[in-house]
Amino acid sequence: MAASSVDLSVIVPAYNEADRLPETLRRFQQYLLSKSCSYEILAVLDGPTDRTRQILTGMASEIEHLKILDREVNRGKGFTVKEGMLAAIGRIRLFCDADNSTDIAHFDKMIPLFKEGYDIVIASRHSKDFAGAHQAVSQARYKRIIGQVGNRIIQSVAVPGIWDTQCGFKAFRDYAAEKIFSVSVIEGWGFDIETLALARALPYKVAIIPAYWINKPGSHVGISSYVEVLLDTVRVRRGLSRGEYKL
Repeated sequence: MAASSVDLSVIVPAYNEADRLPETLRRFQQYLLSKSCSYEILAVLDGPTDRTRQILTGMASEIEHLKILDREVNRGKGFTVKEGMLAAIGRIRLFCDADNSTDIAHFDKMIPLFKEGYDIVIASRHSKDFAGAHQAVSQARYKRIIGQVGNRIIQSVAVPGIWDTQCGFKAFRDYAAEKIFSVSVIEGWGFDIETLALARALPYKVAIIPAYWINKPGSHVGISSYVEVLLDTVRVRRGLSRGEYKL
């Protein structure tokens, strides 16, 4: 652990988020300033082509403890979260989506679980993971159907027992983040599945909290992304069975 560690690192992967990121960062700051903990916010740029970079630069003096990891080339959400996790210095490292669809205040529910000894705590939008999980504004119907079918495949192939692997709100103890993300290879949308499969293989203790999730416009997830996730799921299963991950 780095000598200059902080209590919490919040990692925000950002592609073209010029419209959504400012509100999210202000909400993060509002929440974090109300807590008695040291923190950093890492905005990790995934080669944006809109004004995300310029807007973030302009906010650098407004948002306390904001660090910007700027990359010109688009590599995918998985690569971007990995980059942030390995650059972070927090004893707990939380990644959140740039639209704050799972509000940062959900971290309050995670704190007691880390104190109980869990290594990783994730949020779920599915009531089968945790009673009380709720999607206040649901995704489009076709996305829900594809997601339900896809999750059954994901459970049977790589991560049994978790009904929502894709919620963009997951927190890790520093040692778990460093171990998992130092060996992860999935650069795209399937990285959540890889992360959880590796956590199970190591094995780390994983807890789940219920998410109150609000779907917001501007998502970069399309039908092709669901196909990519399923292909990545098979890739993860194959990699684990062949011993390709250096665990």
